[in-house]
Amino acid sequence: MTGLQAYRSIAERAVDEAVGWLSTASDDWTARRFKASGEEVTDADTEVEARVTRVLADLSPDVPVIGEESAPEHDRLPERCWLLDPIDGTMNFTRGAPMYAVSLAYVRGGAPVLGVIHAPALARRWATDPLVTAPAAGTAGGGDLRRAVVGLSGTGSGALPVRGFLGRLQEEAYRLRMQGSMALDLVGVAEGWLDACVCVAPKPWDVAAGVALCRERGRTVLGAAGEAFVFGSPLLVAGAAESARALVELWRRG
Repeated sequence: MTGLQAYRSIAERAVDEAVGWLSTASDDWTARRFKASGEEVTDADTEVEARVTRVLADLSPDVPVIGEESAPEHDRLPERCWLLDPIDGTMNFTRGAPMYAVSLAYVRGGAPVLGVIHAPALARRWATDPLVTAPAAGTAGGGDLRRAVVGLSGTGSGALPVRGFLGRLQEEAYRLRMQGSMALDLVGVAEGWLDACVCVAPKPWDVAAGVALCRERGRTVLGAAGEAFVFGSPLLVAGAAESARALVELWRRG
């Protein structure tokens, strides 16, 4: 078993722990409260993070775990780490909507190289394949934005630059879809039920697993300046190369 195969197995076991617990958790765990940032959080978020972290600490004690609910602000990522969003789409989770997911990625050298995303309410799991050594052929080109179905997330701030971008996007894209989960928007791009997606102000744990999955499937993943996406960018766009570049240009119009 290669190194990444071993980490994939560890990631699957950790996500299994989260999904197994979520399947038995009562509605009491879904009661929402608010972080200082205004984002919703539940006791289920913190419990899933604790359970996944314990599995990872036991099976890969040399790799630190950076989880959304316990990560310190503004710290640089270690050279190697796990990035965990215990429930991506908490707002959906608290309301009984199915579009939420456990998202776990293994990061090396500042880039996600392995990802596992599980949507419990959909009974679906997506994961990168450690045996894939090159992106899938024939999937990274094309993509007319005027015919593209585009997923959109992270726009809740209502800031003027975001509102302006939304207006331009509605004029240019064929259809918009707002599912409320960056992880599942990226899954949609990887799977093909979205032609592209835009994630505004993504945190590393929001998108790491989905970025790994999209890149493995040959999708283009860009940051706000049109370069290959890196953590810390205020924008992530993913899709076929043409539509991804067009979305960046829409954003850069200010």
